[in-house]
Amino acid sequence: MPPTLVLIRHAQALHNVNEKYHLPDPNLSGTGLKQCLELREHLKTALKDLDVGLIVVSPMRRTIQTAILSLDWLMDAGVPVVASALWQENSAKPCDTGSPIAELEEEFPMVDFSWVDAVYPDKTSPAGAVYAFNRKAIVGRAQRALGELRGRDEKAVVVVSHSGFMRQGMTGCWFFNADYRVFEFEGEGLGLRQWEATRKGGLGKSFEERVVVGEGIPEEDKVPVGA
Repeated sequence: MPPTLVLIRHAQALHNVNEKYHLPDPNLSGTGLKQCLELREHLKTALKDLDVGLIVVSPMRRTIQTAILSLDWLMDAGVPVVASALWQENSAKPCDTGSPIAELEEEFPMVDFSWVDAVYPDKTSPAGAVYAFNRKAIVGRAQRALGELRGRDEKAVVVVSHSGFMRQGMTGCWFFNADYRVFEFEGEGLGLRQWEATRKGGLGKSFEERVVVGEGIPEEDKVPVGA
């Protein structure tokens, strides 16, 4: 049976404050640190009946920090944390472009970065085209991310990722900072069925409205080189 997926958006980061999108790979804000503590206490109860066997993080500082602060109790119980470039955010703005893996390995030794594509954090060259900011690449990447997890043996996997990617590329659902949703794989494919209890987010902070997957992402042939 495929694993249950717990999809978490990172807590508030510095670029979320007054839209400072020029900040490269920003850290969590003071508010974000507090949100992690709230999420931590909630998840310790909400996930107690799920046998979480793996934590996957986007290899960006804000997602890794959110995982470490909110899921340390799972890590202390031996649940491994792996980074995957498939779960990074959509755009190629500085705030959505990651840091060199060598830096992150030194900063976060508790995370396994062996899954991360060697091209990371490139999104703009031909080599990084799979991570480009266009509809085909993002929706395709989301399918790869789900396919990678669907075949795993764990009963439940927790993922810490980004609102834009999870909404526009994968689920159609909005995610508030440090809120989460729980999904099951539906049928034999990569379709997802959300738990009714999380339709407004597990913390009740996210919009209930949904969007069409792919909506708001430019078509491939309309994206200028280096965008």
